[in-house]
Amino acid sequence: MGVFVNSVSGVLIILVMITLGYVLARLGWFDDQAPKLIARLVTQIALPAYMLDTIMSKFTAAKLKSTLPDLRFPVVSMLIMFGLSIIAFHLFRINPKHRGLFESMFLNSNTVFVGLPVNMALFGEKSLPFVLVYYMANTTFFWTLGVYLIQRDGQGKGEFDLKNTLKKVFSPPLLGFMVAVVLVLLGVKLPHWIMMDFQYIGGLTIPLSMIFIGTAIAGAGLRNIRIDRDSLGILLGRFVIAPLLMACLVLPTGMPLLMKQVFIIQAAMPVMTNAPVVSKLYNADSDYAAIMVTETTLLSLVVIPILMVIIQHVA
Repeated sequence: MGVFVNSVSGVLIILVMITLGYVLARLGWFDDQAPKLIARLVTQIALPAYMLDTIMSKFTAAKLKSTLPDLRFPVVSMLIMFGLSIIAFHLFRINPKHRGLFESMFLNSNTVFVGLPVNMALFGEKSLPFVLVYYMANTTFFWTLGVYLIQRDGQGKGEFDLKNTLKKVFSPPLLGFMVAVVLVLLGVKLPHWIMMDFQYIGGLTIPLSMIFIGTAIAGAGLRNIRIDRDSLGILLGRFVIAPLLMACLVLPTGMPLLMKQVFIIQAAMPVMTNAPVVSKLYNADSDYAAIMVTETTLLSLVVIPILMVIIQHVA
């Protein structure tokens, strides 16, 4: 029962901030450009600073060297999920116009805007390196395979642009993570005043991320939520198949218990918030993507405490 209460408490912390963003959006505090500004502040400013501050102040070279090889687990999981997404597409008889979006949302999870705050609330800062290892795999898959699939929906065929893909994969958060890792491995210490700036700016990451989710939910509209074949397949993939597959991969291994828990929780995160944006860009069904972001984000607040109890009993 203690695990369940702690998990609910962690989710409630997140829910309050999401609700704040939702209420403010409904009250008209944000115009159409505000969510884009918040997203840019988080991904390009706050999150890179958060990476630098936390990794350089909390982790040693030995800790990082022991963590990075386990990147193979999320990579293998997502490759299998892609294969399963193709099977699910046919099994659920998904609308052919949604095939690329369905497969992309089936295999990719929201590891930053929801995954990072949830893991920090549940496990604290010690979970960060494991969160970031999963993030490396997830962001690479989304901006390569995921975008290709969505693009195919809107344009009839997908085109792979190496330059643009590399720009997306090597995004400011990932670059912040990589720079911090290099500095730690080299034993470089930055001046105290710079580290304090990173700490203050990085502190914006979690509250702004949750406010952004709240504005996204308000924009999509709760009344548009529906359960049909196209959405049921995504819900099953995100909240049942993905965490179950990750559990099968990591539970038999000797990796730290916390890493197992973080990987399973990250696998069960909702649909990427970038999916509607990319869909709009390539003329795919952005409304379908926005509704799935809303549905999975709201449902994750119920799924996470249940999943934590299950993990505690089997790990």
